[in-house]
Amino acid sequence: MTTRRTVLGLAAGVMAAATLAVSAPAAMAQEVTLRLHQFLPAQANVPKLVLDVWADNVEEASDGRIEVERYPSMQLGGTPPELIDQAIDGIADVVWTVVGYTPGRFPSTEVFELPFMVSDARAASSAYWQMFEEHMKDTEFSDVHILGTWVHGPGMFHANKEIRTPDDLQGMRIRGATRQVNALLEELGATPVGMPVPAVSEALSKGVIDGTTIPWEVTTALRVPELVENHTEFEGTGLYNVTFVLAMNKDRYESLPDDLKAVIDENSGHDFSVFAGGTQADADGPARQVAVDLGNNIITVGEDQVSVWRERSEPIYEAWVSEMNEKGIDGQALIDQARSLMEAYEGSN
Repeated sequence: MTTRRTVLGLAAGVMAAATLAVSAPAAMAQEVTLRLHQFLPAQANVPKLVLDVWADNVEEASDGRIEVERYPSMQLGGTPPELIDQAIDGIADVVWTVVGYTPGRFPSTEVFELPFMVSDARAASSAYWQMFEEHMKDTEFSDVHILGTWVHGPGMFHANKEIRTPDDLQGMRIRGATRQVNALLEELGATPVGMPVPAVSEALSKGVIDGTTIPWEVTTALRVPELVENHTEFEGTGLYNVTFVLAMNKDRYESLPDDLKAVIDENSGHDFSVFAGGTQADADGPARQVAVDLGNNIITVGEDQVSVWRERSEPIYEAWVSEMNEKGIDGQALIDQARSLMEAYEGSN
């Protein structure tokens, strides 16, 4: 005979089984959520072509056990210069940032930001990762887990008047990308104005600055070709380059099970760094075409004239080497090693 107690017991069993059936797949699926924070709009080239690719690959390789939530345009709060500390403090799990937003804090990275140092973003990104592992991992970046190190394509001028020679910069207010670019601008007679790249559009539109130093690829996201008509690029090497890191909170990384650490590792490191730098540089061409289509004035400084710019930038090298020596860092050795590694990469590719 079926009693009321039996019916209730059967019903409870069915409910428990149903609950397990619903909850078990969910538990087997996503185990870790990582918050990725950065300063550009989601549709800009780096988020779209680099960061989303990294995040999608991590999610896929983990079979959905890792979810990467993407927060563009500083949506988790704070300012771009605070991003590296957000990674260190755990406010965000992963951040992408410009190292130079915290001037002088990671001095060894500046070797790739010296004027006319880099001719190929892939070669420089490869050298940067190798030098990070040798010189920076356990020193300057010891408080954070670095996933990638790279540079963008050639840095250049975008301004409201023509810039052909160093003397054309006299009296101009130019947004500088890093401490070393600001030093170069000052050496050449311009007034450097420091600001994170998201502030460039408003500063140009309001006349706060007369021009800016950025690579081609980010000009479209910032509407720069609509705000100025003159662009000065350099044959051979860029005027400068900026160093980036993709950084993860150290405790967050260490808390992952070994197989998920392996997923992160397999999608980070040297090859990812080369991919990131190369992808960012490859985006220069389409962005440049936007300025061409608008009929803007594009000035290309030939290699014969670049030598004049190089000569004027020599004091920046001398000052940087001296400053590094004071910090107990062999600046000239870093320059020599960076050049050697970049030449080796270019020679093998």
